[in-house]
Amino acid sequence: MRALISDRVVTLGGGTGSFTMLSELKKVATRLSSVVAMTDSGGSSRRLMDEFGRPLPLGDLRQALVALSRSSRLWGDLFSYRFPDIANGAGVVGGHSLGNLILHALEDMNGGDLLGALDDAQELLNTAGQVIPVTLDQATLCAELADGTLVRGETAIDRPLNRPVLPVRRVFLDPPARATPRARKALERADRILIGPGDLYTSVVPCLLVDGVPEAIQSSEGEVVYICNVMTKHGETDGYAASDFVREVHRYLGRRVDTVVVNTTEHPPELLARYAGEGAQPVVPDLDALRALVPRVISGPFASTERMIRHDAERVVLALWPEL
Repeated sequence: MRALISDRVVTLGGGTGSFTMLSELKKVATRLSSVVAMTDSGGSSRRLMDEFGRPLPLGDLRQALVALSRSSRLWGDLFSYRFPDIANGAGVVGGHSLGNLILHALEDMNGGDLLGALDDAQELLNTAGQVIPVTLDQATLCAELADGTLVRGETAIDRPLNRPVLPVRRVFLDPPARATPRARKALERADRILIGPGDLYTSVVPCLLVDGVPEAIQSSEGEVVYICNVMTKHGETDGYAASDFVREVHRYLGRRVDTVVVNTTEHPPELLARYAGEGAQPVVPDLDALRALVPRVISGPFASTERMIRHDAERVVLALWPEL
């Protein structure tokens, strides 16, 4: 059995990359917290906001809860279950994630208290750590493109179908949002803060835009680690090398990260061909440029080369905690 990590570990971000890391970290970390982005504006989260007047999205919170669950597989599967689309006759629940509906019900049972709902969900799922919303303030993620075009909403930034495909000049929250006391406390006390992996402008940077988050990280004595993306995202980070990701994190964080984890895996051409059709390319590990930006660079084959290109979370964890 692998040894356990006694460090206070805090992950910061959202999306599939965060889910992958949390699923691995829960096996070894005894003091684990996930500070989750709150800017999701699509799918079940968007419909709950539009149809039920929910002020905040639930999707990334649900993913983090499932990733950290130590309960029976059935509970995780239930929270992950998505009803068939409305077109297939599922009615008003069509397209909804059951986990989102459960969280919505728990919040109602707690008198509108999302933190109380999360506490109850963590008890149900027997999570291996805390899931913490980065903010409880309703705010829209906005992107200003290179030509001055303003794009509103995470989904509109994430899927550039009906907008110009131009470099992102900056992202911001409208209106500004404040960090939850739980999030600030977790970050301030962390021994290691893992930023990412995840889409730069729609999963990672949204957390750094929240008032109090950069300050909490700056006041922490823990090591700040950025886990760089494996692939670029069409419409967000086209043509970015690893150093470009790091510069953007520095820009919004307001301080230099201590360590960067960067992938050097060579992917099979047939697998890359699938991603090329989506406009995604491997992130170039420009190691010399990275070493000029951060004190420590950990490079290696940190990506899976199986059906999908994503981080091999076990290798990342072992690189950060070689004593395991």
